[in-house]
Amino acid sequence: MRKKRQKNSLSFIKVIKLIGKPSYFLFKIVVFGLVSYLHLLNLFVHQIGSSARQLRKSWLAVFKVEIILLILCIISFSTYHFIFADLPSVRLLTDSPPSLSTKIYDRNDVLLYQIYKDENRSLISLKDLPQHVIDATLAAEDKSFYHHFGVDPVGILRASINNLTKGTTQGGSTITQQLVKNTLLSPEKTFTRKAKELVLSIATEYVYSKDEILEMYLNQVGYGGTAYGIEEAAHQYFGKSARDLSLSESAMLAGLPISPTILSPWGSNPYLGKIRQQQVLESMVQTGVITENDKVKSLSTPLIFHPQGISIKAPHFVMYIKDLLVKEYGEAQVARGGLTVKTTLDLNIQDILQNEINTELKTLKKLNVKNGAGLVINPKTGEVLAMVGSRDFFDSQIDGQVNITTQQRQPGSSIKPITYALALSHGLTPNSYIEDTPICFNSPGQPSYCPKNYDGKFHGKVTLRTALASSYNIPAIKLLNSYGLKSMIELAQSLGITTWDDSSRFGLSLTLGGGEVTMLDLAGVYSVFASGGYKIPFNPIISMSDSRGVSLNRNSPKHPQWVEVLSPAVAYQINSILSDPAARSPAFGFNSILNLPGKNVAVKTGTTNNLRDNWTLGYTSDVLVSTWVGNNDNTPMSSVASGITGASPIWARTMKKIIGEQPVTPFTPPENMTKLDISCSNIPKYEFFIKGTEPKINCNEQGGSLLPLAATTSQ
Repeated sequence: MRKKRQKNSLSFIKVIKLIGKPSYFLFKIVVFGLVSYLHLLNLFVHQIGSSARQLRKSWLAVFKVEIILLILCIISFSTYHFIFADLPSVRLLTDSPPSLSTKIYDRNDVLLYQIYKDENRSLISLKDLPQHVIDATLAAEDKSFYHHFGVDPVGILRASINNLTKGTTQGGSTITQQLVKNTLLSPEKTFTRKAKELVLSIATEYVYSKDEILEMYLNQVGYGGTAYGIEEAAHQYFGKSARDLSLSESAMLAGLPISPTILSPWGSNPYLGKIRQQQVLESMVQTGVITENDKVKSLSTPLIFHPQGISIKAPHFVMYIKDLLVKEYGEAQVARGGLTVKTTLDLNIQDILQNEINTELKTLKKLNVKNGAGLVINPKTGEVLAMVGSRDFFDSQIDGQVNITTQQRQPGSSIKPITYALALSHGLTPNSYIEDTPICFNSPGQPSYCPKNYDGKFHGKVTLRTALASSYNIPAIKLLNSYGLKSMIELAQSLGITTWDDSSRFGLSLTLGGGEVTMLDLAGVYSVFASGGYKIPFNPIISMSDSRGVSLNRNSPKHPQWVEVLSPAVAYQINSILSDPAARSPAFGFNSILNLPGKNVAVKTGTTNNLRDNWTLGYTSDVLVSTWVGNNDNTPMSSVASGITGASPIWARTMKKIIGEQPVTPFTPPENMTKLDISCSNIPKYEFFIKGTEPKINCNEQGGSLLPLAATTSQ
């Protein structure tokens, strides 16, 4: 029976081809005849005149026939040329050529990861699978699989309506269509490719039985990484055969094929896979294959993943790159297209950062500090040299798969330089004075906000240089109150902060770290300071090529697009303050771990009041290192002191090893700045001022200008 169906199906396609191919020649003949006819008719009418009207009328009928033939020929020719001319045989479903692996390298051509080495597949028969594996797959991908002919018009219509009315990206493809698309066709998204998919799906249903199609699908579909087919996916994710999968595990795997990279438990956001698992279980309840109690029991069953055997270096960075590739080229192209990707990552620097994070965390176990993360950036090019998203990518107990560098966390005082950049942009100088004295801010219907410094003290009249370097809270809040939340948010967004869209959420505590940011964004802000006021977009990919070795055009990180978003003079002043050990000594002492003797390095720390996040960001003109410690579940740490424990030692040791014995390029003041001795003593003390803002020094009084702020101000 199967042979007969296959023969008939193939004959159907051959008939279409036989009709289409001659239509091409008939098309030429008809067009030639039509043109000749019109030319002769025109000559005839001009020569004979009105006496030819009757003849012309009869010829007009012939003309109509010619037009109809022309239209039919065009349709037939187009169908043949665009759809059937190179249509593959459905028999290739059982003899598909191997796919090509996408390889991701570091900047020194060290292989970090292959999306798969080959199609790592172990075949399994449909009859050997538990029924809940089949039910979960059908509920997730194609509820009406056993009731359609390869194409589900109702499903396509429903998906189209949902996409238009609800803004979703729901697909209407059947399991048969997915099998055909992934095995026989290219990943391009065109009308002709979709038409071929529909024709082949109908032919496939005619050649193979439903069970054969479902079995091929379950043995072909990608579940992420190197896992192709349900059997290999079961081994990779749970360390068992698909025969032994539980309902909870089956629902998890059944939800992955729609977007393996985004939903993967090893991806940047593993909780999305859990949400998808719940959706699959709810769909199974709706179709009546499980009960509500089964769903609840399954969701409460913990998933124990089996990560051994995954060969990957710099996993958080690799998954970050994979996400970027999928967004640009699509899941199928990344998984099967044979891309070669050379990234900006330096595996040597990556290993240094990872080792320093793990070393410091060992000393912090008793302080309830379970996780750490870090970034290393080249501020001149935007290249990502290292990205460590957690202590251990494979440790599910700390949600190690979550990439902290891309997650929103509160930055603490590490956000303060933005406030000071705002003040300096409005004419203040590092030598301007501000009162670090008690103050309360009153808003209608809210309790008074009376900020305090981290040491519980008030330091009187201090310069902006000392206030920022020593990270005093009250001066920063007074500055923000003077220039306004709106101005700070606008500046922050221009510098690279992308998470402050809703300004109504924030108050004056924003300058103390009250607004969540990502480490990537914050590192981008500090890169603006390091580059002298220029914003340089991150570009973690050096080069890419397709499976034929043809280069895929990208902006080279060696020649990035520089956009000035901050006055170079203001950027220099921030760099000067953050690289001044004397200015930070009131808070951190003269022998702070933040001081790198002989190196012109700028650095800023930040710790949230609730001890949930501890940061250090520091940089030279050539390298920027950002570090963080805390807990993914937001539980507070017992005790972490900025500049002494936590992120600071990780930063200091990493920076020292990266810089080594190489000389550090000093921050250079722009031409519109002037150097002035403000010491009024035998020991000169120089400050750089933007021309026009330099104070008139009177050595009988304190130099500089006092910022006028009222003792009590409304927010």
